[in-house]
Amino acid sequence: MPGSRRSQRQRAVSELRAQGRYGPELRDVLPGFVGLGLAVAGPVLALAWLHRSLGIGGLVLGVVLLAGGTMLGLRWHRVAARRRGGVYTSAELAVLDDHGLAAAAERMLRRDGWHVIAMPDEGRPRLYARDRSGRQLDVGFRPKDEAASEDEPTGPAPLREAGRPGVDNLIRVVVSKGSYSRTDVLWASRQGGVHLIDGRQLQEWGAGASLDSLGLSDTRSG
Repeated sequence: MPGSRRSQRQRAVSELRAQGRYGPELRDVLPGFVGLGLAVAGPVLALAWLHRSLGIGGLVLGVVLLAGGTMLGLRWHRVAARRRGGVYTSAELAVLDDHGLAAAAERMLRRDGWHVIAMPDEGRPRLYARDRSGRQLDVGFRPKDEAASEDEPTGPAPLREAGRPGVDNLIRVVVSKGSYSRTDVLWASRQGGVHLIDGRQLQEWGAGASLDSLGLSDTRSG
């Protein structure tokens, strides 16, 4: 009976959808087709309008503008894809604020195979990460303008805050776009399990180097 055949077909379609083997319906792909049509028809209509309004010169102008816009769009897409993949130039890193730097570090960690969770701490950006070997990172960030003074005996407060002791078995990493003073380095060396990433190392990390190649130790905080 027709009703039975229709019911059987509906059940078969439902089973295929549940298994993820049934293709998309028209309503699923229609927006994409409409967008593609507009993307193709829009420039053609614009060129036709320029040709009618300005003649050959308008057509040439439209082609030049279209080519320039396409080149800019492709370049922006490549840059965005590179950043999403965790690769940054020195100039891009230099203009990031604290939260932007944390987002870049999260992408760089994911690029290197770390599983990352963003867990801000009282407004300060902070990341927790784990790799396949079970190492765990507690990543804090020190603004570039919060530098240490050489006569400060216990390390600058921002550095102590960014690299304060946390859960056992965490490697604490402090990232800064600036440099660390001798006081910073001495303070970190006395803590155990604190790894400092300065501006130069940050640029290397952003260019594709891994934290391990930058001297990350698996020493645990004690």
